[in-house]
Amino acid sequence: QVQLVESGGGLVEAGGSLRLSCAASGGTFSSYATGWFRQAPGKEREFVAGFTLTGGITYYADSVKGRFTISTNNAKNTLYLQMNSLKPEDTAVYYCAAARRAVRAGVDYWGQGTQVTVSS
Repeated sequence: QVQLVESGGGLVEAGGSLRLSCAASGGTFSSYATGWFRQAPGKEREFVAGFTLTGGITYYADSVKGRFTISTNNAKNTLYLQMNSLKPEDTAVYYCAAARRAVRAGVDYWGQGTQVTVSS
């Protein structure tokens, strides 16, 4: 059973930056497709960024492309999301995810979420 624990959320002003971390236990990140999702109040959870299962190719939602960067440290079994040029509309609970095939095809493991609030 893979367990995911996010950290790094907080309150930041518009234009600022945050880096989220997701530490995995009970499994190896390199064995899964991984990614980040977010859910704003009153909205559905949406995909933000992800790694493919093979090849380590990254892909992003259009709304964050050029501002967010997903990365991983396999030695630390940790996934990251560097968020720059943050906007108030980025305010949401951010979730780490792992999947046996592709995170957008169905997530097998979720983290508990970390709150990101961007003030205007």
